Amino acid sequence: MPATALHRPVTDAEPQPFGRRFVSPLLLGSALNPINSSMIATGLVGIGLDFHKGPGTTASLISVLYLCSAVAQPTMGKLATVFGARRVFVGGLLVLVLAGLIGATAPAFGFLLLSRALIGIGTSAAYPTAMALVRRRADRTGGGVPSRVLGNFSIAAQVTVVVGLPLGGVLAGSFGWRALFLVNVPLALLALVLTLTGVPRDSPAEAPGREPLAVLVDLPGVLLFAGTVTSLLLFLSRLTRPVWWQFGLFTLLATALAVWERRAARPLVDVRMLGRNLPLLRTYLRQTVVALGTYTALYGTSQWMEQAAHYSASQVGLIMLPLSGSSIVLARLVSNRGVIRGPLVLTGLCLLLTGAVLLRITHGSPVLVLIGMSLLFGLANGFSGFANQAALYVQAPAAEVAVASGLYRTFAYVGAIFSASLIGLAFGGRAGDAGLHTIGWVTIGIGLISLLLTVLDRRIPARADD
Repeated sequence: MPATALHRPVTDAEPQPFGRRFVSPLLLGSALNPINSSMIATGLVGIGLDFHKGPGTTASLISVLYLCSAVAQPTMGKLATVFGARRVFVGGLLVLVLAGLIGATAPAFGFLLLSRALIGIGTSAAYPTAMALVRRRADRTGGGVPSRVLGNFSIAAQVTVVVGLPLGGVLAGSFGWRALFLVNVPLALLALVLTLTGVPRDSPAEAPGREPLAVLVDLPGVLLFAGTVTSLLLFLSRLTRPVWWQFGLFTLLATALAVWERRAARPLVDVRMLGRNLPLLRTYLRQTVVALGTYTALYGTSQWMEQAAHYSASQVGLIMLPLSGSSIVLARLVSNRGVIRGPLVLTGLCLLLTGAVLLRITHGSPVLVLIGMSLLFGLANGFSGFANQAALYVQAPAAEVAVASGLYRTFAYVGAIFSASLIGLAFGGRAGDAGLHTIGWVTIGIGLISLLLTVLDRRIPARADD
């Protein structure tokens, strides 16, 4: 009986191995996590009114997605190595459909928390499995590092972070906040259809073996990793009033995780490999540092412009527009050339220059200076987006690329959550010029660290194909 059109076999032997039919569902799936991260912000007020919850409670809808995503990204990468990347990618989309329906029909606030947690888990399956699928296809076709494809992933993430807020505003304003959850259903179903028709099936060799499931997925390692990441993120999110026992718990769990993973037959995090692969560890650290600078720019300077410089929200959006625009253009230029080391050096220099500009800005500075500051942040983000991702691609072992890609996203979440505490420490009760200048000094420090991590690392290739 012939296969249906929806489930027909798809082979790697195509004239364009990275054509639109293969890449489109992977890009769409990978974009769903960042777009959900920013889109919910437009519905928090309405949710609070409907369920009689204050801002602190509704903000948990943001943090629960970050937390679940930080834990789930490498876990989904591990599942991909056991069950097959395409299977896990499809499974994540099905979880997202369920999450969207739960959120759209939620009778109580607790259901929204459950929905956001499932959204974080479901969307976390996309990026690590997509990277594994790209790596598998590149290795089978002998095409080398697919720089343009990696650039597309970087651009997609940057576009969706920017698009999330206006899209959320349109949906919430036209259909109510429940549309912010329901929109995931058609998007996930579209990605599912495109995946089933355009992405090759996993080979039988990628099916799980006969070992117990807990051993195959390293269940103790997953639980220890979840505890380690959760305790760290909770500590970093409250640095204005540090809860030191959380840091102690993080230290204890991190030690236990390292000890267990060294002995595990199929470790979630191969600490022996990471110990030998110091360039990959430095890439993770660079990603954390750059994410810290980027999110501080997005949220810290935006808050300052509204409270201290008295710009409206729409004006702030226009001032920050060069950040996203320059990031997207540079990511395309850098990925077309396949360069890594040079853009990473320029990332550090742009951050240093941005920090210097921040030190000179006051609430009376001309708007052109603020636009220039936004442009500099965009240059740093654009230079680093593809370059760090390409460095990860060439530094991670092929068999570990799914877990390595998940960890890459986890380190980015650490930087994002740390930025919230950094902004709170700098501004205190209200954003002012002094706090902005503090952020300027911190940005200089971030730029210096990023620059040193690149200049002193002789293992970073000049190009992706070196």
